[in-house]
Amino acid sequence: MTRPTIERQQVWIYLCTILAGLVLGSLRPEIGTIFEMLLWPVLGALLYSTFLQVPLLHLRDAFLDHRFTTAVLIGNFVLLPLLAWALIQVLPPEPALRLGVLLVLLVPCTDWFITFSQLGGGNVPRAIAVTPLNLLLQLVLLPVYLWWMAGAELSAAMRPELIWPAVTLVLTPLLLAALSERWIEARPGRNVWRERLAWWPVPLLAIVVFLIAGAQVGAVIGALALLPVVVPLFVVFLLLAGLIARALARGLGLPIDQGRTLAFSLGTRNSFVVLPFALALPTGWEVAAVVIVVQSLVELFGMVFFLWWIPRRLFKH
Repeated sequence: MTRPTIERQQVWIYLCTILAGLVLGSLRPEIGTIFEMLLWPVLGALLYSTFLQVPLLHLRDAFLDHRFTTAVLIGNFVLLPLLAWALIQVLPPEPALRLGVLLVLLVPCTDWFITFSQLGGGNVPRAIAVTPLNLLLQLVLLPVYLWWMAGAELSAAMRPELIWPAVTLVLTPLLLAALSERWIEARPGRNVWRERLAWWPVPLLAIVVFLIAGAQVGAVIGALALLPVVVPLFVVFLLLAGLIARALARGLGLPIDQGRTLAFSLGTRNSFVVLPFALALPTGWEVAAVVIVVQSLVELFGMVFFLWWIPRRLFKH
């Protein structure tokens, strides 16, 4: 089995592992404590293997094409945050629900959007070049966005003593990935390690959602009533993200392949990066993590639609 095959089938892999986790967690409730302990090291491994695919030491490459980078920055860090803020206004006044939606919609993807850009006829070199800029800016701007949009509700839940372990969990793999990238690029032939680790994100994310489902059975079942609310919201986000990409691409005169890449960048979110923050929230806020997992599943199904919609309708030759 090839890596592209696994990546194309990943949504079904995640669904199966979620169901398995729910079944096991329901039959053996005591296993939830063990799953919670295992979740953090697996998340760390997932973040490291994913960050290693981002050219962290090549930030300047993002600025080789100013028009494309401008479109990505305006879309991901101006227009989509405004869209996320507008969308949460229609949600019930449930702080955990709103926080989960904001967490996942405010951070652009840095991994599988490259795969979908390739499958959808996008410009893969431009996609790779812009990923470190997307990653660094989202880590810097996310607290600002949350402070602006969530206000007092956020400060009550995301206390420093609770969130600091999650911050450490994100920054440590990021630093290790940067050091590993420098080691890999120091000598020819070492890139084989990066290629081997490129197989890890899908199975590791499958394990993560399995552990979350098994450890948070009650929260997952309780959140089922929210699916008719959040699923349409995430679908609307995807559709509007594609239309925003089309408007930006036309306004800035981007070539078709770059427009397609822009659409995949705006349509995909960095769910696994914000998962540690959602999981670090106090008791009663478990819904936030469930919402993030739901968004990732909606997004993956949405990317199947994008692979038809983007090259055949929005950005066709």
